[in-house]
Amino acid sequence: MNLKGKKIVVIGMGKTGLATVRFLGTRGAKVIATDEKPPEKWETVFEQIAEGNWLTRGVYNAGILDGVSMVVPSPGVPPSNEILQAAVRNNIPVISEVELAYHFLKVPILAVTGTNGKTTTTTLLGEILTREGKKVFVGGNIGNPLIEFAGNNQAADFVVAEISSFQLQWIEKFRPFVAVLLNITCDHVNYHGSFAEYRRIKARVFENQTKSDYAILNAEDPEQKSMAASIRAQVAAFSSRNQLPTGIFIKDGNIVFRNHAFGEERYPLSMIKIPGLHNVENVMAAVMTACFCGCSRESIIDTISQFSGLPHRIEFVGEKKSVRYYDDSKGTNVGSVIRALDTFSAPVILLLGGRDKDGDFQNLKPLLAAKAKQVILFGEARDRIGSLIGESVPAVKEPTLQAAIESAYKSAHTGDVVLLSPGCASFDEFNNYKERGIFFKNVVRNL
Repeated sequence: MNLKGKKIVVIGMGKTGLATVRFLGTRGAKVIATDEKPPEKWETVFEQIAEGNWLTRGVYNAGILDGVSMVVPSPGVPPSNEILQAAVRNNIPVISEVELAYHFLKVPILAVTGTNGKTTTTTLLGEILTREGKKVFVGGNIGNPLIEFAGNNQAADFVVAEISSFQLQWIEKFRPFVAVLLNITCDHVNYHGSFAEYRRIKARVFENQTKSDYAILNAEDPEQKSMAASIRAQVAAFSSRNQLPTGIFIKDGNIVFRNHAFGEERYPLSMIKIPGLHNVENVMAAVMTACFCGCSRESIIDTISQFSGLPHRIEFVGEKKSVRYYDDSKGTNVGSVIRALDTFSAPVILLLGGRDKDGDFQNLKPLLAAKAKQVILFGEARDRIGSLIGESVPAVKEPTLQAAIESAYKSAHTGDVVLLSPGCASFDEFNNYKERGIFFKNVVRNL
């Protein structure tokens, strides 16, 4: 891809947008940067990279497209954005940052996507490959953008990339050597317009693969049942419930990987230290990917045995008056709430709420009836969630997370679990899920 002299618009001046601007500048492009935030919010950052006449600041409307040959939106910019809509109408190419990076990458890509579990699986896979002695770049939707690696010397054997639906929205040729689709549950409907469109975009991770690549599917995910027929790559599946003729599954206290090229290998379930059946599935996907990349059984077992998980993902915070508190602030959709609830056998007081993403909370009703002794609804979404879950479980409404935690503390009895798994975005009170999780931990520790 020749970028020299081309006029390119970059929308969004966050971490990914700024990295994209810098990369385009090194390739001789004429870059117009814009952001929905007023200029004073990002002018300081802009001035740090504005050297020479290759970079200008543009208005945040469709008028910015005059004479432009390409648009690169940051991941948070929805397809309904007026600039993107105008670009599509005028046949101006729109590509995501990962698509742009792909054109310059010389290293095989291992792409991990799905509604839940992406970061855990991506991180674990990176650690397995590192223990095996491989040089890896871990990034994408976590850590550093792919475009940063594409602009460097690319000293790695593999790129391990967490890929979101936002990034897959605008791909053309992006082709991973191994593509993993962990699961698909309803999420980001407010961004994509419908669950059907969200599902279609997720499946694009396999779109450009060939028979020399690998596609890893979840055999127990009903949303993936029809995908294999249209995938050109070699399909491998994992199942946490049933044995498979080929693929990876659970049998007699082991994870069994059965493949015509690799034979059969067994990995003890006891090596997994992170809680929940969903994490068994994440491990299965990482094991298969690592095997396709030539990793040994020893490296895989050693790494998984020492992997304690990531913050804000069903993370044990502490115990107060014989009540255990868990931070699952990363649980920003209904599917993740289901996985969190399934982890516990003790009675759960669930903290649910925040900023709604059009979540399908009515699907929680049977599980709430079975697992939760009380739900405390908080934040902007409390009334909508309350109307959807009905009377499936006793519910209390509180305006803030602070009030919800204090209410849970008063209601909890010996042996209970208090679980923050909000099923919503954090932006009504916090800048991100991490800030929300840290706040939860601090309040709990000071109870």
